[in-house]
Amino acid sequence: MNTLSMLLNGGSGTTGNGGGTAIFTIVYIVIFIAIIYFMMIRPQKKQRAKTEQMHNQMAPGDNIMTTSGFYGTILDIVDDTTIIVEFGNNRNCRIPMHKNAVAELEKQESAVEKDKEK
Repeated sequence: MNTLSMLLNGGSGTTGNGGGTAIFTIVYIVIFIAIIYFMMIRPQKKQRAKTEQMHNQMAPGDNIMTTSGFYGTILDIVDDTTIIVEFGNNRNCRIPMHKNAVAELEKQESAVEKDKEK
């Protein structure tokens, strides 16, 4: 018997079991890829879409929280990536920021509605 075929078949003299293990291996690979997709890639896409929607809804006057935990109010949207934010009670603290630094957004209308409920 050929030495290579013996190594591929696990050292046995039969040659009929090679196709079954290949299909079994392919099924495992497909299952592993599906698990990776549903556990990692799909949630990342959902989070990215949610963040993109939040960035598109930003408007001057909205309250934000940055990724570093600072609360502020959007004064102006300069371009697609830059906003000017005012922090704290000191009206002189105006800082240009990248939109990706915004972690949470509270629309101006929702803040007014909360005040009316009280």
